[in-house]
Formats: sequence, C-alpha cells, structure tokens
Amino acid sequence: MKTLLIAEHDNQTIKPATLHTLTAAKQLSDNIDILVIGSDCHAAAQNACELPFVKRALLADNPVYAHQLAENCATLIAELGKDYDYILAGATTFGKNLLPRIAAMLDVAMVSDVMQITVPDTFVRPIYAGNAIATVQSQDRIKLLTIRTTAFAIPTEKNSAAAAIEKITQVIPNELARFESQTLTQSKRPELTAARIIISGGRGLKSADNFHLLEEVADRLGAAVGASRAAVDAGFAPNDYQVGQTGKVVAPDLYIAVGISGAIQHIAGMKDSKVIVAINSDPEAPIFQIADYGLVGDLFKILPELRNELDKTGS
Repeated sequence: MKTLLIAEHDNQTIKPATLHTLTAAKQLSDNIDILVIGSDCHAAAQNACELPFVKRALLADNPVYAHQLAENCATLIAELGKDYDYILAGATTFGKNLLPRIAAMLDVAMVSDVMQITVPDTFVRPIYAGNAIATVQSQDRIKLLTIRTTAFAIPTEKNSAAAAIEKITQVIPNELARFESQTLTQSKRPELTAARIIISGGRGLKSADNFHLLEEVADRLGAAVGASRAAVDAGFAPNDYQVGQTGKVVAPDLYIAVGISGAIQHIAGMKDSKVIVAINSDPEAPIFQIADYGLVGDLFKILPELRNELDKTGS
C-alpha cells in the first residue's frame, strides 16, 4: 500500500495540518510519500524530509505552481496519484479545494473529514454538522481522504533517517485562473488552528469595535481570537477568524465562547476542545449544553473584570 500526502506549507515550513494528517497516513501505510508543490519551496521540502514515517519528499518547484492554485496543482496530483492507493490532505481550505477536483479527474469518490480509520477501506466521518457519525466503506482502487486534523495528534516520533528529495519535472500551466492578490490579517497572536487557547466572540458583542474586549483578554492569555459565523457575517471580525462548519475546525486546550449562542454550525467547529467556557446573558443559550463552565451575565462587565483579574495575577 502506498500513500501520497499533500503538503500544506508556506514555502518554508510544513503547516501543522499536514502533521496531523501524517498520523492518519501512518495508520494506512508504512510507505508514505509527501508532495510539496509551490515556487521557491525547497526549504519546505527539506522540512518535509525530516518528518517521521516519510519515505520520499516529491518536490514540484516551479513558478507555475506559485500560490498552490488548485486549477493546475490538482491536475499534477491526479497524474502522480495514479500510482498510489491513498491520497490524503488535511480537511482545511487547502485540502477541500484540491481533493474534490482530483477525485473527479480520477473518477473516484472522496471521503471527507475523516475522524477515524477503522480498517484500511472503512472510515468514520461526521455528518449533519457533527450531530451524527457515519461509517463509510470505499471500494475504489484509489482512496481520497481529507482528514479532520483535530482527531489525530501530531506525531511525536523522530525520523531515524531523512527522506530523499525527488524532483518532479512535470510543468502544468494554469490556463483557467491567475492569482491577483491576497489580504492577510497581521497578528502577533497564535494562528487559530494551532492555538492552545482561543477566545471567540459572537453577535452578542454587537460591533466590531467591541472585539477589542476579546483582544485584551487574548493578549493576556497568549490566546488566538476567533468568531462565530454570525459575527463574521455582521462584519465584526474578518473571515479568517471564523470557527465552525464553514470556518475553521479547532480543538484547543481552552475555548472561551463569548456572546455566542451555540448554533449547530459553530459547535461543529469547536466541540472537541478540551475545556469549554461559555459567557452569555441568556441562561437558555444552547452553548451551555456543551460547556464545561458557564457564566451567565453581561459580557461587557465580565470581560473587563476578567482582564483586571488577569492583570493582578500576571497571567
């Protein structure tokens, strides 16, 4: 059995989502290749060589693959993937953009958001925003999986011997789309999907200006700031703050939900958090049903009090 793992990277290092996916790949096969696609991304390939379980790092480094656009990267992966039994990527925006295209090109089904591998052809995944769990079996020769990163730990093993880099010479121009620009939120706080502590705000914050109350607490806790879909749709927070079924799936050690009612789609993105704290003025809010600790009250009074207490303790 051979597995092809698609690396998500920033041209320098491999992102944590790929490391979680690597743990799932190891459950399927001992013969794992990792594919690094991009432009000027040799450093990322070197990083990939140092990962445990990896036999080869395939490097497709060419300006046509800059920004890892799905339109031509998917074509390359589909060509390479014909020689593999499994093709895996994290269930992130990156993976969800690529794998459906690859599945269509290979004429196979795709199993998304895999949270458990039962046997090599049978997988467990959530449906209905996580309110039901389905066990599905794939009989396709090539199995394409996106992996729910919060369900698999980052491997702790060390690579006994660095994998070799093999250069991919195929150049597939992108004739369907071109990169125009991107606007990134600049922050010194941890990245949302990698943070140990997250404090998220919802529609209860009432305005974008009030998000500074969350940011003040986040800075004292070393936390990332998130938001519900309702808060993002209302313009209170940028899109990359969104936690939920249509945003980012997170599982921090501590998740603080402030002014979030607890809609199903939001809960689907954070219910695997180790400890959940809810702050809401409505004692009947659904978020309290999954919270480990709940505080009913006015968030505009509670957050400044929390900030002041953190200042006293030096946290």
